[in-house]
Amino acid sequence: MDIYWYGQACFKIKGKNATVVIDPYDPEYTGLKAPKDLQADVVLTSHDHKDHNFGGSVTTSAGVKPMIFSQPGEYEIGGAVITGIDSFHDNSQGSERGKNTIFHLFFDGLDIVHLGDLGQSKLTEEQIAQIGETDILLIPVGSIYTLDAKAASEIVSQLEPKIIIPMHYKIEGLKFELEGVEGFLKEMGAEQAVAQQKLSITREKLPEEPQVVVLNKS
Repeated sequence: MDIYWYGQACFKIKGKNATVVIDPYDPEYTGLKAPKDLQADVVLTSHDHKDHNFGGSVTTSAGVKPMIFSQPGEYEIGGAVITGIDSFHDNSQGSERGKNTIFHLFFDGLDIVHLGDLGQSKLTEEQIAQIGETDILLIPVGSIYTLDAKAASEIVSQLEPKIIIPMHYKIEGLKFELEGVEGFLKEMGAEQAVAQQKLSITREKLPEEPQVVVLNKS
């Protein structure tokens, strides 16, 4: 499996039999250059904001529009089992920025969790139970609209993933005022993490101890 990051919360996860794109963004709204010819079998959108819901920019290899899932529930495509879990975009039960969908994906033998724009400082016991096993965690760390570095590190402790990939933080070109990734890396004791272009991973390659992986924007 290969995991690519395109900035903000946008990832492409390419498995043996399915490719999933999560939270594609409107490049004009974000200021980030969008990937060319982004293709997937399915698109997941955590919530209906322009930096997360640009599903119309994604096609399948056949040139048609892929299926788009954005709500809590259970879905399956190409051997990938996807579960959407209800959560909040803020720490006030959604009163400020509404709801957010956490996605748990199981395929190629790996459990991957994308937290979207989670704003809760802690997950509830019910949410943790619904999420279940977490091998790879994609977590927002840029504060302001989502988790700050400290809250993100506490969510990591709740889910106990093997690999942690930070997202939704300040990078070159982004129009939004977010914090950088440095604060989160410090909280996790991973200041020396070297960014890589993609993560190529199998269950057999999962580390025994938790590891922070920083991805370059593709």
